[in-house]
Amino acid sequence: MARTERYAGFAKAVARVCGRPVVFTVAVGVIAVWILTGPIFGFSDTWQLVINTGTTIITFLMVFLIQNTQNRDTQAIQIKLDELIRATQGAHNALLDLEELDDRELEAFRKRYEKLAATARRQRDSGGGDTDTPDA
Repeated sequence: MARTERYAGFAKAVARVCGRPVVFTVAVGVIAVWILTGPIFGFSDTWQLVINTGTTIITFLMVFLIQNTQNRDTQAIQIKLDELIRATQGAHNALLDLEELDDRELEAFRKRYEKLAATARRQRDSGGGDTDTPDA
């Protein structure tokens, strides 16, 4: 198994486990124990440093794991949407890779669809329908 596949599997497993209520409960428990030990350690700088360091390290690592999982999910959704566009008769295949376009090109598509929406609302408000199919 390649290193990236192992990492992706690990990231997915960690994200799945960390998203469970029991993990949240454990995290709240750790914070509660930390708070309760405050008087024992005199609310010292070291006492504060322990929680700050621990949470910073965990947050730092989780950002990368969550980002990996989010990227994979986004890619999967994008592929599914691309397949729906591809399989829909009359759909514009030029929309298949919009995420790869630069901001100027995306803005042009967005404006085009805003115009279509405004036209459909006007038609609906004047008693017409607001459904349509793309030009074949």
